[in-house]
Amino acid sequence: MNTSAKLSQSALVAFVPVSDAVKAIAFYRDQLGLTLVEDQSPFALVFDANGTMLRITPVGEFKAQPFTILGWDVEDIEVSVKGLLAEGITFNRYPGLNDSDPLAIWTAPGGARIAWFNDPFGNVVGLTQFSTLG
Repeated sequence: MNTSAKLSQSALVAFVPVSDAVKAIAFYRDQLGLTLVEDQSPFALVFDANGTMLRITPVGEFKAQPFTILGWDVEDIEVSVKGLLAEGITFNRYPGLNDSDPLAIWTAPGGARIAWFNDPFGNVVGLTQFSTLG
């Protein structure tokens, strides 16, 4: 592959579909704490997610999917979950996975700890604390 075409050398841009820009700002900026960089474009709201551009794209009506579309690698998932609970975020409980954990955190077979929640549009968002086991 041509060196200039390698995507491993390019910054990643993430996209999330929404149906209401005002609700998206209230959630992604006010509840999750992301920095809103641009809100004047009719095509997307632009947030800074710790150096990654997150484009929240108003698409009108859409059907949210039942799988995770956006996630964060967090240092301490319990601290992160408790902080988001304090912001009014409700975490999803899945039968047989995280339904018995008081913070709705699931421990994957490989040791990663994961918690999921939905944005106001039904998009599944996740937090993961990756295992330090080698």
